Amino acid sequence: MSMESQPWPEPAPGVVRAVRAKYRGRPVPLPVAVRDGLGEVFADAEFASAFAATGPRGWSPGRLALVTVLQMAENLTDRQAAEAVRDKLSWAYALGLGLEDPGFDFSVLSQFRTRVAAHHLEEKVLDLLLAALLERGLLAAGGKQRTDSTHVVAAVRDLNRLELAGEAVRAAVEALTCAAPDWVAQVVDVASWSKRYGARVDGWRLPTSQVKQEQLAVDFARDGFALLGAVYHPNSPVWLRELPAVQVLRIVLLQNYTRTIKGGREVVKRRQKAEDGGDGRPPGHLRLSSPYDTDSRWSVKRDTLWNGYKLHISETCTSAPESGRKHPNLITNVATTSSTLPDSKALDAVHHTLQQRRLLPEEHYLDSGYATAELIQGSLKTYGVALVTPVLLDTSRQAKDRNGFAAHDFTIDWHAEQATCPAGKTSVTWNPVVQAGLPKTVATFAALDCIPCPHRSQCTSAKSNRRQITLHPREMTEALRNARAQQQTKDWNKNYALRAGIEGTIRQATAVTGVRRARYRGLEKTHLEHVYSAVALNLIRLHAWWHNQPLDRTRTSHLTRLELTLTA
Repeated sequence: MSMESQPWPEPAPGVVRAVRAKYRGRPVPLPVAVRDGLGEVFADAEFASAFAATGPRGWSPGRLALVTVLQMAENLTDRQAAEAVRDKLSWAYALGLGLEDPGFDFSVLSQFRTRVAAHHLEEKVLDLLLAALLERGLLAAGGKQRTDSTHVVAAVRDLNRLELAGEAVRAAVEALTCAAPDWVAQVVDVASWSKRYGARVDGWRLPTSQVKQEQLAVDFARDGFALLGAVYHPNSPVWLRELPAVQVLRIVLLQNYTRTIKGGREVVKRRQKAEDGGDGRPPGHLRLSSPYDTDSRWSVKRDTLWNGYKLHISETCTSAPESGRKHPNLITNVATTSSTLPDSKALDAVHHTLQQRRLLPEEHYLDSGYATAELIQGSLKTYGVALVTPVLLDTSRQAKDRNGFAAHDFTIDWHAEQATCPAGKTSVTWNPVVQAGLPKTVATFAALDCIPCPHRSQCTSAKSNRRQITLHPREMTEALRNARAQQQTKDWNKNYALRAGIEGTIRQATAVTGVRRARYRGLEKTHLEHVYSAVALNLIRLHAWWHNQPLDRTRTSHLTRLELTLTA
């Protein structure tokens, strides 16, 4: 598919007259306001790297980007979005189409997303919008921003271990049959395999007996190993091994089964519980959960268990200026990560992206999941960003009991490399160590000082009869102690209340664009969906701000009104 970069056509005169007549004296709809306010915000030239110079002519990628954004804003399917291009005057106005323009087939949108994801242009639309808003003074570096994460359910069925094994074999058979039907007819009994793998493996079709389920699990594995043996046979075409479904089957079998030879006989077993209490399978961040989406992972956070991804949303939250109207809060970054990745591991990438967009804040409001001593000190040093976040309190026994000596009760002399306990004793060793890949220092006190100490029961219960404290490097330790002291004050808590607004943004993203349930499979396309959803939310907020309208008119039920009346 080829593309020749051209400026967007101006709105057709007939469409302009119809739109102005229909909305005379009333706010124009979102597509019209976007075209009037931002013009050609997604130029074709920005997507040129995803298209060839020769070949069949394709539809304008810049306008397809706007169609995708409007599709997210109205939560439409591809068919509905393609139909909206043909029958909505406001969309024709925004895209510069005439009344007689036939639009395009809905499959073009899928092709566009595939090309954008393949050429790593997922964030291009957000970059272009934010750059345009920077030029217009609606955004600027500095100020305050807030970030939070939410779960995203993958666009695949939830499978248990038995269903996963059966579906992995079925997916590989389907792919091989599509690619080489004659070869499949030679290596498997098509009639019996069709009976077992012709329909998807559903839990309600499986036997209810635990013994029969265990046997079926082994049968799935034997079929899978036999199929892989045929694929990797020297007489089989080599290219069959490269099919993605075949590689997925290899991984699923490796992660869930063991195969050994005993007495000249092959023994296939499901992986059993290990001594550490696990089930013998790899850790969650490596374990496949579906043969159709190899990026999704099972994860749990408090009471929520889901199979999919995690979405991090950042937005501005700067207070209104002394003079002039407050700018709308706008989304500056979205990050889509594996569901098993801790929030703290995603923060540095968020700051790096904001730095590239020239939108780094002075203060970044976060919940405790993002806060570590390394990030508090490192974000300020590397990016000049102060993290406003509740630091997790000391979790030691002494700190929890509140009647013992916690680590913050010790005085640290960094130059002398000594720690002094509240009873006045100094440490006798100062050992640099590496824990979980991070440099730390362990200060140990002498047993001869700790054993006769009258406060020993409040200080340590170690069998060695001596107290040890573990310290971060000096700058991190001081930053951590300072943060813990600040978050105990009323002013800090009043200021930190600003972070709560991000919950409303996540609610808006869920209600308007449905981001909590992925439309597409794979991390790249799911991230593309989240980026275009963020652009759609920004345009919705700009549209409300341009027309001085409230962003959301929340409906209050009669029962809620009665509750408010009774509590007043």
